[in-house]
Amino acid sequence: MTTPPPNLKKSFYQNILKNGSLSEQNDSIKRKSDTEDGITKKQKVSKRTDYLSWDEYFMAVAFLSAQRSKDPSSQVGACIVNADKKIVGIGYNGMPNGCSDDLLPWNREANDELDTKYPYVCHAEMNAILNKNSAEVKGASIYVALFPCNECSKIIIQSGVKEVVYASDKYHTKPSMIASRRLLDMAGVKHRQYTPPKSQIVVDFTAIDGKKK
Repeated sequence: MTTPPPNLKKSFYQNILKNGSLSEQNDSIKRKSDTEDGITKKQKVSKRTDYLSWDEYFMAVAFLSAQRSKDPSSQVGACIVNADKKIVGIGYNGMPNGCSDDLLPWNREANDELDTKYPYVCHAEMNAILNKNSAEVKGASIYVALFPCNECSKIIIQSGVKEVVYASDKYHTKPSMIASRRLLDMAGVKHRQYTPPKSQIVVDFTAIDGKKK
């Protein structure tokens, strides 16, 4: 006689023995084991399909870092990524270290250029390169919200960064941007515009509380 599994109720097993062949009995026992306590065994769980691509992820990091900027009119961030897809530098536009962003001007226009932000502010690309946590950024890519100006392109070239990935080129016709493209092209630095598949990525700090590990 087949010995009932210890986790099967005696009444259930005895009922099976009264009906059907031995094969049918064994099948019934297996079905009962598989649905113990009325819960079927879990089917295989597939991976998520709506995860961020590398381009989305790194551009999102650049945009997120921009939220640290004190600039009231332009918040720009940059993210440097090496060949191993590791972030090695992050920066955003702001005043130099040790220079008060409460005392220096943030104006875009003024009668005197010294009363505007432009002679003082450091761009995101510069800060990302100077803040890098790796000794080398040669061959790396830099993700940035805006196409870099000519001054930032000089720094990008000198640092050894080999690719610029930007989201917007809204100042395309400005002389500084034309000069920037000339410099990047002559130095062999690739530049490409990236348009994300969705316009927003929402960061929900409460989402983790509703998920199981």
